[in-house]
Amino acid sequence: MSKTGAWLHYFANPGRFLRFVRPALPWAAAVSIALTVLGIVWGYAFAPADWEQGDAARIMYVHVPAAWVAMSGYAMLAGVSFFSIVWRHPLADLAAEEIGPVGAGFTFVCLVSGALWGKPMWGAYWVWDARLTSVLVLFFLYLGHIALIRAFDNPAHGHRAAAILALVGAINLPIIVFSVQWWNTLHQGNTISISGGARIYVTMLYPLLISTLGFYLSFLTLVCARMCAAIMERRTRTLLVAAAERAA
Repeated sequence: MSKTGAWLHYFANPGRFLRFVRPALPWAAAVSIALTVLGIVWGYAFAPADWEQGDAARIMYVHVPAAWVAMSGYAMLAGVSFFSIVWRHPLADLAAEEIGPVGAGFTFVCLVSGALWGKPMWGAYWVWDARLTSVLVLFFLYLGHIALIRAFDNPAHGHRAAAILALVGAINLPIIVFSVQWWNTLHQGNTISISGGARIYVTMLYPLLISTLGFYLSFLTLVCARMCAAIMERRTRTLLVAAAERAA
């Protein structure tokens, strides 16, 4: 067995996953809250206003991290869906089921904060801009994944159909990223990129990065907490069914 296969097999056991993750959840939650609060308070109260957009740009300390997490969450959803289809990983379907609602929540925050930012900049809460529309499609993909899992009487069929949707929908991610380059849009270009660096003052960059780290850790903490709760719920249901069968 390859190292990758051995690693996947090791965490395929729900009990082992619980023993590894549950002790870390309180610490992860505390750190994620601290980082998020620090980044947002620093950005809103102490970072300078943008030279062009003024104080309205301060919403980026919520909007930008939420957007990044929304896209990364869907990439993670597509990844676990791939594990489910190819390796039949026992926890992959469970992870996909719990990633969906959390990812949809962050995408909703991205859309709402973007609308609040767009009103003073564009004069409207919503325009059918390429970036905005593709993020809205991302939100509907999350909702479709959530609905599709629950659309079949056989849970295995629902998870497989939702996994296929997640993989097909991943094509929307590069559209979101490159939409401001491929089309003439109202949405500003990428301020931070891997190849081009950051076109933002460090006094604004640091709180943005801290807030982003807090958002990412919050996402992972919520997903892991939901997975732990789902595993315990399944165990409880199994015990209740077994008890009822013995009583009968």
